[in-house]
Amino acid sequence: MRRTISAMTLCAAVALLLTGCGSAEPEPAPEGGKQQPQPAASQNQGQNPSSAPAAGGGAKHDVTLEVGGTGRTAVMYSGLGSGFEQQTLPWSKSGTAELTAAEQKVGYLVSVVPGTITGSDGKLQQAPCTIKVDGKVVAESDGVTNTKGCSYKIK
Repeated sequence: MRRTISAMTLCAAVALLLTGCGSAEPEPAPEGGKQQPQPAASQNQGQNPSSAPAAGGGAKHDVTLEVGGTGRTAVMYSGLGSGFEQQTLPWSKSGTAELTAAEQKVGYLVSVVPGTITGSDGKLQQAPCTIKVDGKVVAESDGVTNTKGCSYKIK
């Protein structure tokens, strides 16, 4: 129980920090200058994720975030937009990550941190998660041996 409370507190703190880290609205172009490049990941807000052009001809990758299990739990994710919401399981989110030249060098982080579910033994455990990039599983957690969620740096 103490571990569950600690994990949920950590998730809430991270979500609070992520809330102020961006905006879906583009910033106006500087005077006499060019428009700054848009964020690398599709925001999935009424748009077809593959219809947006890559900034500066960057690489595109199809990304899928998945959380397994049954019931409802909190899910925090970033990389395909960001969110922290109660979700019905199983849950998934797909989109296209468009990497700029700089992101191709240093990497672009995508992550998903699921909350807890009741395991087959009746104990609380973290829900399992998976990240797929271009159809290949690049990160996964069974929620028992690895309780840090799933994250992967796309290059």
